[in-house]
Amino acid sequence: MQSFRTELENLENPVVQQDIIDLEKKIREFKDGKTDPDKFRSLRLARGVYGQRQPGNQMVRIKIPFGKMSVKQLKRIADISTEYGGGNLHATTRQDIQIHYVSLDRTPELWAKLEQEEITLREACGNTLRNVTASPIAGVDPNEPFDVSPYAYEFFKYFLRNPVCQEMGRKFKVSFSSNEKDTGISFIHDIGFIPKVKIVDGKEVRGFKVMIGGGLGAQPMPAQMAYEFLEEDQMIPFSEALLRVFDRYGERKRRVKARFKFLLADIGLEEVMRLVKEEWKAIGSKSYKVDSASKIPSIPQNVVFSDKAVTDLDHYEKWRETNVKPQKQDGYFYVQVKLPNGDMSSERAHKFGNIVLKYAADDIRVTVNQGYLLRYVKEDSLKSLYAELKELNLADPGFDSTADIIACAGTDTCNLGISNSTRVALELEQVIESEYPELLKNEDIKIKISGCPNSCGHHGIAGIGFHGSSLRHKVTKKTLPAVQVLLGGGLGHNGEGYIAEKVIKVPSKRAPEVLRILFKDYAENAQENEKYALYFRRQGKDYFYQLLKFLADLETVKDSDYIDWGKDQQFKVETEVGECAGVIIDLFQTLMYEAEEKLGWAKAAFEGDNIADAIYHAYNVKINGAKALLVDKGTTVNTQAGIMQSFDEELAENFTDVLNGDSYTEFVLRINQSEPSKEFAEKYISEADAFLKKVNEVQATVTEEATV
Repeated sequence: MQSFRTELENLENPVVQQDIIDLEKKIREFKDGKTDPDKFRSLRLARGVYGQRQPGNQMVRIKIPFGKMSVKQLKRIADISTEYGGGNLHATTRQDIQIHYVSLDRTPELWAKLEQEEITLREACGNTLRNVTASPIAGVDPNEPFDVSPYAYEFFKYFLRNPVCQEMGRKFKVSFSSNEKDTGISFIHDIGFIPKVKIVDGKEVRGFKVMIGGGLGAQPMPAQMAYEFLEEDQMIPFSEALLRVFDRYGERKRRVKARFKFLLADIGLEEVMRLVKEEWKAIGSKSYKVDSASKIPSIPQNVVFSDKAVTDLDHYEKWRETNVKPQKQDGYFYVQVKLPNGDMSSERAHKFGNIVLKYAADDIRVTVNQGYLLRYVKEDSLKSLYAELKELNLADPGFDSTADIIACAGTDTCNLGISNSTRVALELEQVIESEYPELLKNEDIKIKISGCPNSCGHHGIAGIGFHGSSLRHKVTKKTLPAVQVLLGGGLGHNGEGYIAEKVIKVPSKRAPEVLRILFKDYAENAQENEKYALYFRRQGKDYFYQLLKFLADLETVKDSDYIDWGKDQQFKVETEVGECAGVIIDLFQTLMYEAEEKLGWAKAAFEGDNIADAIYHAYNVKINGAKALLVDKGTTVNTQAGIMQSFDEELAENFTDVLNGDSYTEFVLRINQSEPSKEFAEKYISEADAFLKKVNEVQATVTEEATV
């Protein structure tokens, strides 16, 4: 405990201090049986602490905004992983870093040590705005109209701890591409920004093409275009309004339907945009200008040479051809580092950091395909950088190629994993490197693997994708580990996005043969320069089903097919309830506790002159109080809009003295009918306070009548 207090005292930000103190307090209350387990789960998830498959262990997800970190930050994360976890840094498809095998009791102290280097866990998991991603080549991309890095960072900073996105129905994901080719895969995000410029009155105006409502998971949907061009100062106001719409109208009961993509599909783009416009009056900033100046990181001033020699020139040339690209800045290159399964040990991370400082800028980017990207490397430094990376086994060629397979953690640590994803990825990479070395240069066919249908490994946009599953043999009655094969995802020639389609399910041990058949077919039948996504659509889904059908035949299975990759025992499905987005709490006392807590936050925000935050906290007080009574009454409530409607129909007559002649809906929605002024905030908070007192009175009366 003393160590924890010492680490806290080293933090300068009182908001961060209080956040960590709250987590430590909630852990104690949970262990003492004073906090509802589901509510506690929701709280820790929003602070990046996720239960592992292994009982008693936590995965800690570290939020790395758009994947950017310094060497000092990398080394701090490595030290934390050694001291508190399993000594490994796992890079994710959201440009986060995960540490596994952490004790719950130690997470507050771990967090405090990270924050000393301005690294946060806040909102890395849970029903929140997740890590903001961006193209890792932003700032060095020769084809970019401007560097989106400052915009991605400001977006992260603006919405961190913002009350509008703390307890939504589900998670919400945002990306920034660096150019029109959609390098940030905006088409699978809730909001995706693609930079554009246009000339107005002879001046260059920056803005974004805005895509909304994309998502993967078990029911993937491509995003729809909200704006062909949205001026840069409207990026954050629009996003805040859209988040308010999702928070109010998004599903909250049926978890599988709670993503924004389903709301967009249900009510349509036109209605979503109308609701966004309706929220505009309540937005604190109608225009939000981002300081868009790109900051040049610390760059080595002098070229130094390694004492390690390049002993394999052919390998070096392959590495240079596939992993090294020229920057838009003359004389510099960016270097991409391929990491199998996104894993790097703490010891290797320290050595890697030292290499970065010798040859590149102090600006490491975690990439969406689970690697690292270095910037501002000079031509004369490339051989020395290669030699030192090779010494650490970090100079594998084929970055972001067919041989660079993405895989989520799967059954290694995740509760949702069905069959192994990490080991099969390594097996498939070996097949490619030994049998199809030419595919080290192929950047079109991407292979992506997830341990379950949820697409953490991005199988839903893979040229060739797999997700974990199972098959039951009709004769033996035993279960086999299996993979669902998906084909045809990816990007077209002009950045258009394609969702992969399910084709067939086969035993996991036959995944290498799936690749061999597909590669042979493509080599023999594809047209010149035909992208795999387009080839799949030309041939049609049934063509590929017939091609692979014999691999699904279970009459020819061997004993080894019943054992998953990397295991030595008979396979069985061992999934549990996942924690990707928390749970919904429907207990009167829990909801009232939350409402009272938010009332305190509203008053504190008002005193701190954070007017927009104060108003939104008060809005949630009104919603939670009403939901508490409705749930206690047995009424099913799926959305905040549904809460308003049900309350008006069933309970509003008991609140006439508080509502002052208005309906409950009108009482709540004053939030989007008024400018966020200090006078309105004071009145709105006072109303929320009075409403909460009335909820307690009504509940007490109902309880008393029930006991008579």
